Amino acid sequence: MTERLDEHPFFGDEESLVDGDVPLRTAEHAPGELAVPDGVTVIEGSPEGGRRPVAIVVSRFNGEFTSQMLDRAVEELAELGVPAPLVTVMPVPGAFELPLAAMALAKTRRFACIVALGCVIRGETAHFEYVSGEAASGLQLAGLETGVPVAFGVLTVENSEQASARIDHAADAVRSALEMADTFSRLRAAATG
Repeated sequence: MTERLDEHPFFGDEESLVDGDVPLRTAEHAPGELAVPDGVTVIEGSPEGGRRPVAIVVSRFNGEFTSQMLDRAVEELAELGVPAPLVTVMPVPGAFELPLAAMALAKTRRFACIVALGCVIRGETAHFEYVSGEAASGLQLAGLETGVPVAFGVLTVENSEQASARIDHAADAVRSALEMADTFSRLRAAATG
């Protein structure tokens, strides 16, 4: 999200655009970690794969970037202990098709989690907003309706340079998916224990 310096109190360190005489900056996330009060029960997972089967649904559109994202996701899965035979990859035409594929994969109940990878680059029309928004809400719906974690690894960027700089978000999506799968596993164990 790009905002004017004089309109937003919390902004990043890197100048990204210039609008007249006022630099534009990219908003950052707030610093700090979650602090959980003492004495409460915590159910929290970890992003360790083990023997969890994982599905990756990946867009072929903007394949220069999604191919790199797929490689990075598979590499991260291996680093976290998920062997290649437990990884299933489903390519789809574009980001708009990611939710339908994620829903179909989740409904099989064969996968502990789904990682959705895509890249949407802003163009000159409103197409960017429609595709990005529908991909995000559709992927969330797939997870909500099936109870299978679906991680959002879709880049929504202004240009190719931003996409190149964000390839590693695929690894972030993998870690999120595995953590949620482990959290749900721990929740089920706590509920039956």
